[in-house]
Amino acid sequence: MILEIGLCLGQVCRFLFGFLLAMMSTNTIVTGCFWGVELAFQREIGVLNTEVGYANGNKVDVGYREVCEGKSGHAEVVKVWYDNEPGRFMQLLKLWESRHDVTSLNKQGNDRGTQYRSAVFYRTEEQKEAIMKWKEQVNTKYGGKVVTDIAEVRTYCAAEDAHQQYLQKRGQSAKKGASEKIRCYG
Repeated sequence: MILEIGLCLGQVCRFLFGFLLAMMSTNTIVTGCFWGVELAFQREIGVLNTEVGYANGNKVDVGYREVCEGKSGHAEVVKVWYDNEPGRFMQLLKLWESRHDVTSLNKQGNDRGTQYRSAVFYRTEEQKEAIMKWKEQVNTKYGGKVVTDIAEVRTYCAAEDAHQQYLQKRGQSAKKGASEKIRCYG
């Protein structure tokens, strides 16, 4: 009896997991320092989960120190899982743009290096098309000075646990709709 229930629950779980995957999307967005942008995404309605990491470098497994040395080619990124509501992806791009200087090459605020470049990495052709449309709009807004790179996500490695939800762990609210100022270093 227990085995039958276990198999049945396993089938239900696989069905529900498949259903949930069909109802959400994932994207990887380069952030500069990833802590503040991750918290902004955590607060956003429609965002289901976030994970900070490193992407599009010259190897799969990498750590923070190696990325900061600038030799791995990785960018600091936030991987965002979000619902598939119409317009949600464009909403996330606009939020990112409000927290990221799209006209700055290899620099965000006081952070300098290729790991802080301006880029959005897509996973699907639909995302690529939306990003291209967004870039065209903001390039006009910024007088043709947008340097944001658009590329397919190639390599991705989650950052160390100490970096995950860093600002939330230090007392800043990740509640949906929270509007308190994000303090980038806790």
